[in-house]
Amino acid sequence: MSKLNQPRLRFAHLPTPLEPLDNLSRELGGPRIWVKRDDCTGLATGGNKTRKLEFLVADAIRRKSETLVTVGATQSNHVRQTAAAAARFGLGCEVLLEREVVRDDDYANNGNILLDRMFGANIHQRPPSDDLNRAGEDLAAEIAASGVATYFIPAGGSSPVGALGYVVCALEMAEQFREMEIEPAAVIVATGSQGTQSGLLAGFSAAGRDVPVIGITVSRDGEEQAELVLDLTRKTAELAEIEFEVNQDQVVCDGSYYAPGYGQPNEGMIEALSLTACTEGLILDPVYSGKAMAGLIAMIRSGRFGSQDTVVFLHTGGTAGLFGYRSLFS
Repeated sequence: MSKLNQPRLRFAHLPTPLEPLDNLSRELGGPRIWVKRDDCTGLATGGNKTRKLEFLVADAIRRKSETLVTVGATQSNHVRQTAAAAARFGLGCEVLLEREVVRDDDYANNGNILLDRMFGANIHQRPPSDDLNRAGEDLAAEIAASGVATYFIPAGGSSPVGALGYVVCALEMAEQFREMEIEPAAVIVATGSQGTQSGLLAGFSAAGRDVPVIGITVSRDGEEQAELVLDLTRKTAELAEIEFEVNQDQVVCDGSYYAPGYGQPNEGMIEALSLTACTEGLILDPVYSGKAMAGLIAMIRSGRFGSQDTVVFLHTGGTAGLFGYRSLFS
């Protein structure tokens, strides 16, 4: 078990639903697919970062911070939810956006970045950085030097404090699995800044459930990502006082589906978004859940999961970002 005795605010709509995707399952002819609807967490169209922000914003308030400072790509789901949380709790919000993807005007001005502005975030933009978190820390220090108490949140909210949100999610899912009598062969999730996958691994360990968590990478190769995930998992488990013993080879990250790069479209993602929309009325996003679903579809077609298996797909949200990619689906 764990001791989640860190400060936490309660604004996410929890528990999120766990629903079958029977039409998609029949279409693919493989395992029965369920979806954990973390696109339904409520804050600013929802998404996985809301769970993390329950802990991060609570920590910021505990430290008497006045302004949240964070970083992300132009269409960052994390930045959108952070800006909304700052507005809700009367905090300032300064965001550093990296122009990592060059697309059309929709990408630069619609979707998440439109909502960032509506929530009152002060936006700073810069070209791609070798260390975006370091650049964000420098911005936070610059603002703090002017006399404003700042709280820096790393990309994706993926610190040990933020990852506690997905310890909570794993415990929540374990209870839903028990109630619904589901024994998943795996949980499939997009993995980028590591916090979601790390929290799940630590949380399932806390719940005493041996549930494989397969991360589909969105920004780097699988081996490098697995090392980062394991490191953050250990730090999160230590913070939550969870006994966590996992070897590197048990942390599964598959880098086969993100090319040509972070936020860059590919055929598998486009098919995944189109297929889930027309079979289930379920909207994914082009950067994270779309590529994760492309990975799941490919694994099913290759026979990795059979008709007797059950798999759970964690929908991390990001629907607002779809509107930055309108031209792909017009």
